[in-house]
Amino acid sequence: MRNKIVAGNWKMNNNQAETSALLSELSAKLPDTEAEVMVAPTYINLVSAIGDLEGSTIQVIAQNMHFAESGAYTGEISADMLLNVGIDTAIIGHSERRAYFGETDEILKKKVVAALQNNIRVMFCFGEELEDRKSGNHFNVVKSQLKNALFELDKSAWKNMILAYEPVWAIGTGETASPEQAQEMHAFIRETIAEAFDVNIANNVSILYGGSVKPGNAVEIFSKPDVDGGLIGGAALVADDFVAIIKAI
Repeated sequence: MRNKIVAGNWKMNNNQAETSALLSELSAKLPDTEAEVMVAPTYINLVSAIGDLEGSTIQVIAQNMHFAESGAYTGEISADMLLNVGIDTAIIGHSERRAYFGETDEILKKKVVAALQNNIRVMFCFGEELEDRKSGNHFNVVKSQLKNALFELDKSAWKNMILAYEPVWAIGTGETASPEQAQEMHAFIRETIAEAFDVNIANNVSILYGGSVKPGNAVEIFSKPDVDGGLIGGAALVADDFVAIIKAI
């Protein structure tokens, strides 16, 4: 049985006071759910967020992680640093990291391996640009991103993997892939994993949709058989919206 997951990626938003206030509101309004609920505040608020959520089922995860254990990587955070403050899941490969910070498939492969070697669960993000979708090359792009970063993993590593499909053209644009488009790609991703590894791994890995999920479309998107939840951006910054999305799962 695949885990249902709703994760909020807060990106570069919310100072410590705002973080505490939002977490307090989320905790108070959190519905009963079997889904895993996660939030990813900015690095400097991870420790305070864990404290704010003491006794809550909401998990705190990291937005990013470096592949090196330590060294001259100014501004970066290692796996050990995350583990030391109680973080055991990291988002890797978000489209904004790829676009704004030059993270290539090769870099992301190193990050994934480093995370898994340190027992950090990986939420691996990938997805096509608008021109890829318009040209009909979206399946090839997604398969290439998966192959280049993940296909050399040992089968045993997949128990610590979560996949998050992000159609880049639908992030922060107000555009959303139709539920049918989301299901089509999620089914393709699962088939791709089955071909590269095996059907059991493909059927057990959670695949999240990460393209402008909102309260108004969450129920329909989450109803699709290969969509196991969402990686939520803007709507995760509004407690009532995030709670409504959690209820939709």
